[in-house]
Amino acid sequence: MSLHQKTLPEIWTGRSSDEKEYWHQVMQCLSTLNIPEGIKGKKVVFLGYAGDEGIKRNQGRPGSCDGPIAIRKMLAQMAYHLPDPVTILDMGDIITQNNDMESSHEMLSQAISGILKERAFPIILGGGHDLAFAHGKSLLQFVQEKGEKLGIINLDAHFDLRPLIDRKGHSGSPFFQLAERFPHDFHYLCLGIQRAANPGSLFETARKRHVEWVESEDFVLTNWPNIALVLNEFCNKVNKMYLSIDLDGFSSAFAPGVSAPSPMGFSPELALKVLDWVAQSGKLLSLDIVELNPQFDQDNKTARLAARCIEFVLRKVI
Repeated sequence: MSLHQKTLPEIWTGRSSDEKEYWHQVMQCLSTLNIPEGIKGKKVVFLGYAGDEGIKRNQGRPGSCDGPIAIRKMLAQMAYHLPDPVTILDMGDIITQNNDMESSHEMLSQAISGILKERAFPIILGGGHDLAFAHGKSLLQFVQEKGEKLGIINLDAHFDLRPLIDRKGHSGSPFFQLAERFPHDFHYLCLGIQRAANPGSLFETARKRHVEWVESEDFVLTNWPNIALVLNEFCNKVNKMYLSIDLDGFSSAFAPGVSAPSPMGFSPELALKVLDWVAQSGKLLSLDIVELNPQFDQDNKTARLAARCIEFVLRKVI
């Protein structure tokens, strides 16, 4: 069983201003998982996934269920620069109850499908990376109906191609599940892969699934021209793109508050170059940002990083 909970308006608070200058001033909190009728122009919809059951199943440290609220609080205080008319909506959180992650996934998938049908841009706030299965499933079904191909770009230290555990998904299995569910439509590029975090069996799985990747040693600013070539070749093969940002892919110097911190991760500067490239492609369909664990954050450093990534992408795509 899962629960939908409206975001409390007091989450979206910040500096006072007579003009609409900050994010908290433009946010509209919804009480249902439906976009109101009659909204004209562009729409951005935030939806939280307040669940870490998948992380627990994958032997990670729990706490990411509090990630969506932490990201909202940091974004609320940021200056707002999107053009008019754009409607910014917050659909609240889908909350996992009684370890029923699968029910949460189904609710999340249905909500994302509804957002896409309304031609809105979804921002999914995690929560564990297991949400990528529900998110990706909705996107793949959406583009298939249009006869298009979806490319998945994952900024991450991990492939997340692990097999199921006792026939159940988890935070390490979402892209394995998508590959199983959509074997002929699985186009996946992972940036920042760390050898120390992925055993040989996962590299073999990646090869069998025709996954493309850039390892952490090559995923550095000085290698940007080659990274851009990889992105360009991947983008040219698909019609739309789904961008997933796993915060544990960043160096723990920038993102200490995650489920699986790593001192050898990538930098925000490099991540922003990727985000800019993907946004400028004109093919970005949806975005999620996952694995924020506020219990281990320092001065909201990781939550601020997540919020800045979201704000940066939206300025480029809207």
